[in-house]
Amino acid sequence: MLALLYDIHGNLPALRAVLSDAADRGADSYLLGGDYTLFGGWPSETLALLEALEGATWIRGNGERWTAQPASAPDDPVVQGAIASCAETLGPGVAARLAELPASVALDAGAVGGRAWHGSPVSDEQSFLPEPQPEDDAMLEGVQEARLYVGHTHLPFQRVSSAGIEIVNPGSVGMPFDGNPRAAYALLHDDGTVQQRRVHYDHASAARRVREQARGAAWGETVGKRIERAQFLVR
Repeated sequence: MLALLYDIHGNLPALRAVLSDAADRGADSYLLGGDYTLFGGWPSETLALLEALEGATWIRGNGERWTAQPASAPDDPVVQGAIASCAETLGPGVAARLAELPASVALDAGAVGGRAWHGSPVSDEQSFLPEPQPEDDAMLEGVQEARLYVGHTHLPFQRVSSAGIEIVNPGSVGMPFDGNPRAAYALLHDDGTVQQRRVHYDHASAARRVREQARGAAWGETVGKRIERAQFLVR
């Protein structure tokens, strides 16, 4: 059984809770869908735990690219402040190595298979929402797989597009944006069934840790509120 873990964002207690839940349900391999460390309170510790996993397949998220190349990220104090903190903690060598991860991988797990991206086939910053959007067709142009696994929006869902392609978003382990602060991930069973999971953890302590990590910088307050409220907040 494959566990689908996306958008962890340096949230170590959320990751630990998800890994424990996945192990209890028989998961023996992992798809790691990007955005591992940026914005979180435990970037190095989160990365170390992920690197200790056996049977893990990794892809790159925009967070990995931004941390290695800050000029490619939005010129926004929250984003740039978090990048500076994460890059300082990880060091340039680790940041560069994570940015070199593949953008996508084919999945042979499960009866359906498919391909995993962080955002979509066109961009690691552009992805799908729970409800169909006009831009879906452009993001799916040329896709041959029957199913895509994506993240980035921090919103768990599973739906079939107008082109007949199934889109699965496991949600965010470390920073959900659907109003539910529980850590989100999904299990891919051998028969191709996807099971969306939510796991309780101490999200208040994760928010406090981010504020401590920020050392008074504005990005820590914004990210802390995002974790507490499970919503995307500009400020």
